[in-house]
Amino acid sequence: MKKTLKDFDFKGKKVLIRVDFNVPLDGDKITNDDRIVKSLPTIKYIVGKGGTVILMSHLGRPKGQYVESLSLGPVAKRLSELLNCEVKFIADKKVVSEEVIRAVGNLKEGDVALIENTRFVAEEEKNDDGFAKELSKLADIYVNDAFGTSHRAHASNVGVSKYLPSALGFLVEKEVEYIQGAVENPKRPFVAIVGGAKVSDKIGVIENLLTKVDKIIIVGAMAYTFLKAQGYEVGTSLVEDDKLDLARETMEKAKEEGVNLILPVDFVVAGEIKEGINKVTVDFDKMPVDLMGLDIGEKSIELIDEALQGAKTVIWNGPAGVFELSDFSKGTFAIANTIAKLKDATTIVGGGDSVAAIKQAGIEDEISHISTGGGASLELLEGKVLPGIDSIEDKE
Repeated sequence: MKKTLKDFDFKGKKVLIRVDFNVPLDGDKITNDDRIVKSLPTIKYIVGKGGTVILMSHLGRPKGQYVESLSLGPVAKRLSELLNCEVKFIADKKVVSEEVIRAVGNLKEGDVALIENTRFVAEEEKNDDGFAKELSKLADIYVNDAFGTSHRAHASNVGVSKYLPSALGFLVEKEVEYIQGAVENPKRPFVAIVGGAKVSDKIGVIENLLTKVDKIIIVGAMAYTFLKAQGYEVGTSLVEDDKLDLARETMEKAKEEGVNLILPVDFVVAGEIKEGINKVTVDFDKMPVDLMGLDIGEKSIELIDEALQGAKTVIWNGPAGVFELSDFSKGTFAIANTIAKLKDATTIVGGGDSVAAIKQAGIEDEISHISTGGGASLELLEGKVLPGIDSIEDKE
């Protein structure tokens, strides 16, 4: 068990928090502040306990150089509005300097400050010890509340923990509690729905879950690789021909583990990926050679709905079709709505498109946990150790 906020007395302490403020920008306008909002409970808790907060985050990919358009200035402004108090933006192209250390030293109890984009320094992504040591000079305690970067070993989330007492923030603590808890100690029946484009992207997750779940439902383009591996025609659908043997091995392993591996039984097919194009629904064994599968059909939606009934733990990662186009988003929305109606289940949703479907459907409050980290959540589902979490102190 890792130390959490409840394990520390923050009174009179300066607290360096790694957050994930990698938000989408249109010029200097933040188009989605969800990641900033998710950081508020940790910030407010520490301030409420008499601590002084110094925040650090990356934004975009500046590749170790100062890029004005990737400055965290707009984030400081939005965070000030959300907290209803001034967030002091300590801007320095070097991120940490003697001036920054002096400015942090002048902060008073309860103040909140934000330093500049950590990736303006090339040493950040190299987990450079010198840069980590400089960051550690800013505070007495380090907190990781950036789940989305916890699968990366960088100076601002792993290196700095060598020099300061450390804890998980509320956001990361919740991610670990839900995802690890579901995988390691699930209420049963335990059902996983894995979608997306490539088997190669999710095979680690599938292999790990096959030893944990009662049912696994494969949707999205990766379903066509599984169907082709069984000898079915899949037309011009996206297929990883070099993963056919892997798909066969996965199906064999599911049998050995007594896991019900469920594939779609019909598909919405069309000649190309385009809105408004003619489309038809065909059974899985009647795929036209000149068309591609772009969504699951009604029979599959019913099959998946039935497979989820009575489930006590559900994990969903990856869409059922080309979700970006409304013509091929029905299957993904259907899965989202079915999961939302499972009142007695612990439901966990991760992955950009799956989360987007939940939000667009307006059913966020019906889901037990929506993960904030795509890559990090996948690696946790694979059973991997995340360096940004592993580096935090253990409880005694």
